[in-house]
Amino acid sequence: MFINPAFAQDAGAALQQGSLSGTLIQLGLIFVIFYLLLIRPQQKKIKQHEAMVFALKKGDKVVTGGGIYAKVVDASDPIDLAVEIADGVVITVNRGTIREVVADAVPAEAKQKKTAKSSKKTKK
Repeated sequence: MFINPAFAQDAGAALQQGSLSGTLIQLGLIFVIFYLLLIRPQQKKIKQHEAMVFALKKGDKVVTGGGIYAKVVDASDPIDLAVEIADGVVITVNRGTIREVVADAVPAEAKQKKTAKSSKKTKK
């Protein structure tokens, strides 16, 4: 009528029985998948960003992490950059905050769209 505790423990042990090598192989495969899908692409992205940041030179147009368009004025310091955000307004930013290098056409197109929108509002 009652189940012997020894038999109940025996059944559970039979279900949980497995080899240590099988478990290690599974964990190894999970680590390899994480490395290929997450770690490696992130490391490549970081290296590309570092190469781009340290290749900056005077006259390059950049976008900072805050979305400010600026022109590099002085790139001699290995940590900071002096950038001009407006005529005569020069600020110092950390190289790591530079998000991307842009072409001259991007800010000009944005300015044209902005002036076109403001002229449409004044006509109404």
